Amino acid sequence: MNTESIVRWLEALGVPREVVSVGVEADNTWCLLRVDDPVEDGGPTWEVFWREQGSRYDWARFTNEQVACHYLFGRLAWSQVARGAVGVLP
Repeated sequence: MNTESIVRWLEALGVPREVVSVGVEADNTWCLLRVDDPVEDGGPTWEVFWREQGSRYDWARFTNEQVACHYLFGRLAWSQVARGAVGVLP
């Protein structure tokens, strides 16, 4: 999973498209951004957070794109389970 495929995976899980923003900060969405500010090894980082009224909440930073995508997928998959939209197959 990467930033190009995560939206399709989330849609397959039933997460509404308007809840996720990849590459751009947008209010009332979970954002997944690539940040090109160099870290110790000089590579990019990926940030995941909920943005509301211009503020970031539940912010996390990762040095690996796939890990950031799986983190966001896990957060949103759990929300789908918690609201009863998906669950264990019989």
